[in-house]
Amino acid sequence: QVQLVESGGGLVQAGGSLRLSCVYSGRDFIWHGMGWLRQAPGKERELVAAIDTTGQYPYSSESVKGRFTISRDNDKNLLFLQMNSLKPEDTAVYYCAASAFVDSADWNQGKFNSWGQGTQVTVLS
Repeated sequence: QVQLVESGGGLVQAGGSLRLSCVYSGRDFIWHGMGWLRQAPGKERELVAAIDTTGQYPYSSESVKGRFTISRDNDKNLLFLQMNSLKPEDTAVYYCAASAFVDSADWNQGKFNSWGQGTQVTVLS
């Protein structure tokens, strides 16, 4: 059974930074591609970033490319999302997710099957 617990969300001014963390509890973290998704009020959940099992091939959506960086520590079963130059439109609940895929040339939210409870990120204008 996989358990994912996010932390690091909060309130920040536009242009600021936050670093989200996710602790993975369970077996075989190194065999799961991982991702961060977000859901803003009244909007559908969207994939923000994903990463393969080795950590060498990160993916970022166009909306966050150049501002957000996903990374992982396979020794400690941790996933991170470094968020810089935050904008008010980044306000959302951010979810850590695990995939049954080790890698993908076409990451999408349908490839994730385990989710955390989420952490709120609020960016003030």
